[in-house]
Amino acid sequence: MSTERLGKLTAMLQKDVADKKLPGAVVMVARKGKLVYSQAFGSQNDAAGAAMKADSMFRIYSMTKPLVSTALMMLVEDGKVQLTDPVSKFLPSFKNPMVSVGTLDPVFNNIGFKLVPANREPTIQDLLRHTSGIAYGELTRNPLVREAYIKAGVYKPALDYDARDLPGAEMADALGKAPLAQQPGTYWEYSLSVDVQGRVIEAVSGKRLGDFLQERLFTPLKMVDSGFSVPASKSARLAEPFAKDPATGADNKLVDMSKPPGNDSGGAGGVSTAADYLRYCQAMLNGGQLDGARILSRSTVGLMTADHLGTAINTTVNPGMLLLGAQGYTFGLGFLVRQGDGIAGVHGTAGEFMWAGYAGTFFWAEPKEQICVVYMTQAPSATRAYYRRAMKDLVSQALVD
Repeated sequence: MSTERLGKLTAMLQKDVADKKLPGAVVMVARKGKLVYSQAFGSQNDAAGAAMKADSMFRIYSMTKPLVSTALMMLVEDGKVQLTDPVSKFLPSFKNPMVSVGTLDPVFNNIGFKLVPANREPTIQDLLRHTSGIAYGELTRNPLVREAYIKAGVYKPALDYDARDLPGAEMADALGKAPLAQQPGTYWEYSLSVDVQGRVIEAVSGKRLGDFLQERLFTPLKMVDSGFSVPASKSARLAEPFAKDPATGADNKLVDMSKPPGNDSGGAGGVSTAADYLRYCQAMLNGGQLDGARILSRSTVGLMTADHLGTAINTTVNPGMLLLGAQGYTFGLGFLVRQGDGIAGVHGTAGEFMWAGYAGTFFWAEPKEQICVVYMTQAPSATRAYYRRAMKDLVSQALVD
């Protein structure tokens, strides 16, 4: 990769930090297993005047999801879970679910909602590819589902993506009793499915999710700063957002990471560093191993990064549009997956896989070019997709071999 051309990425982030569009960021790029770019920009905590550092820690929100999906696939490899298993095999409250469906009133010409039995139960594969019928209270337009999530305590209108208060077993029980927003296996809908994956891992392993990840993922890969809370000894390294979003003026509110949560939220509760997450990214790019530690087989990584939506799943809400504002992507088992070199309005190649987080974090792995990239910031803004696309374009344009 061209050091000179990577300077374009440096210049863009330096300018946006200087213009107060971003508080700060850390970017790391690896090519063919070697770190070729590592830069920290701006402030770790603007209010406190603390500079961003390479080892700053970040709330990664939905970038927790790939880690947890990887952990669940370990249990598949252990022979303790199958993708075709119904979720209720491990979490009984998901037995015989009901679905909230829209109905048109021909007299008043408006939409109402009623509960009907599900055509089938959601499976483990449905959880991994977001086709379970579970939703997010923050995103769903289904009032019966949203109300049930509020009552269950898994959606709090005052703070986005924080379902961490309830103990894990209570969270699973409450969510399992809530109606589904779609018939299982019919729609791709971004959801609390990965939080449920975490509860499945706990039910099967008999361990808390964070402990399972520590044992099977973080320790083998030497991810020394990853978990579900920040101990007091590391609290000075936690990055913070601006008090207000520069784009909208809205208050920035992020989850409190200072104490262990009621449950380890597999969908949005993680904390990590750029260096830690780069090690995970590189392990997956390597087919499930890094520095002699194997977390998954090559065949399992291949399964996770394949298309699991096909043409039978409705993608009215397209995964690529949600993450990047770009077509050309499908969804695998825990990742957004690119289907071809073209179609998408950003640089990249077929087979690359990625995901991002609510507070602005983003990563991708590109097997064809042997690239891993991690972008960490704390900027929960509508501009997130812009920076994801910028990362894709400015890293890819630096390829010169």
